[in-house]
Amino acid sequence: MTTERADLLVVGAGPAGLAAAVTAALGGLRVTLLDAGPGLGGQYWRHPAPGAARELRSSTRRYHHDLRTYAALTDSVARLAERGALAYRPNHQVWTAAVSDGTSGGFVAHAVDRGDARAEPRARRYSGSRLLVATGAYDRQLPFEGWDLPGVFSAGGLQALLKGNGARAGSRVVIGGTGPFLLPVAVGLAQAGAEVAAVCEASSGAGWLRQARALSGVPGKLVEGAEYAAELARYRIPLRPRTAIIAARGDRRVEEVTTARLSAQGAVVPGSQRTLVADTVGVGWGFAPQLDLAVTLGCELTGSADGNEVVVVDAGQRTSVPGVSAAGEVCGVGGAVLALREGQLAAEAVLADSGREPVTGAADLERVRRLVAAHRAFATAMHTAHPLPPRWGEQVGDDATVCRCEEVTAGAVRAAVDEGAGDARQVKQLTRAGMGWCQGRMCAAGVECLVRSTRPDAPSAGAPLRMPASERLVATPVPLRALVAESDA
Repeated sequence: MTTERADLLVVGAGPAGLAAAVTAALGGLRVTLLDAGPGLGGQYWRHPAPGAARELRSSTRRYHHDLRTYAALTDSVARLAERGALAYRPNHQVWTAAVSDGTSGGFVAHAVDRGDARAEPRARRYSGSRLLVATGAYDRQLPFEGWDLPGVFSAGGLQALLKGNGARAGSRVVIGGTGPFLLPVAVGLAQAGAEVAAVCEASSGAGWLRQARALSGVPGKLVEGAEYAAELARYRIPLRPRTAIIAARGDRRVEEVTTARLSAQGAVVPGSQRTLVADTVGVGWGFAPQLDLAVTLGCELTGSADGNEVVVVDAGQRTSVPGVSAAGEVCGVGGAVLALREGQLAAEAVLADSGREPVTGAADLERVRRLVAAHRAFATAMHTAHPLPPRWGEQVGDDATVCRCEEVTAGAVRAAVDEGAGDARQVKQLTRAGMGWCQGRMCAAGVECLVRSTRPDAPSAGAPLRMPASERLVATPVPLRALVAESDA
């Protein structure tokens, strides 16, 4: 097995990784850009697979934002690749990264190449003097009765179908959870011809009234919000504040949905239940950063306003590990504009540390820093205004499945807590919740909510939930054949 070498390894080709890779390559560094997807853009600029019909690619454009920036970045990648300054490797799932044990130092990324559908996945190794982690985030979920029925999707999954396939998952949809992301999902489904019966927002919206300063720093967000409000009105989509989906029922798939009002602490208000006919449910409780590589590399983490742990970075997006940078959602979920600019700052810092001239002028660089600060403040305000319901675990029945991979019920989690488990890690040891295919990505938040509501010494109802990151030395399922190839090498 040969090892492809570069000055900078960038893991993740979403907005942050794209901006970082292009900026670093323009500054004269040899860059390798690794991404698990088949095309550039990550989840935010998810497109139909290369080779898809032109009509499909054209029809999905309406579900995107800022395609001008995307086109500029992808054009730059193509030009830099032709010059040999940037190597783009799609369909490469990086399953671990480590400090190189070679004499040249730097880092090694171990990946599985799934680019050839006709062949077995192949093990690949890439090394770089420096490494930038831009692995993004995934949908955060909370369990409820029937959430494992066919027809129940994450909100991001519904949007991925629209962007990647031009397909709506159902005809009559109920959207629930919390956060502004619910709005583009609902509008996109309506544009695709679905009837959106309701958008159930767990928060009241009143939290935004205390965030006027953060809002004023990003006026574009206000405009965007007004546009979505107009689209909701246009498609007659009801927005129900302080309301949540608490059950989905059906014979072989979703047929109806039960919603309920929530108290200020997130408890179900007795007698407020309401049944809606629906064939599809989309649920999203914000996002959780994809921290596997950062944790494995030993990067320092800190708590965020949304309850997640995030990577600690300095003004140049450098982590606590020399030579490792991070940008985008791994530093805190804050949207595409923030991720883009963090990627740009990270690359400029790498150029400076390498003794290279900057690509961005001094005045523009200062403007980028101000933009990053403003969007980080907005992100904090957003998370504060849209918290997870602290008492959500109370309404989850004992028979409800919490860990779908290992089929662990809420009752089993509560029994583990009664036996002495004090956090999600100890619950995992007693019940296997979080030990399945997804490695806890879908159930971690739900387990934490149940631990909190079951323990007699649980934090006060108003305190924010905290979900510590788990260490996964193997970040994604890897075929044994690939591990054998690594061992032989």
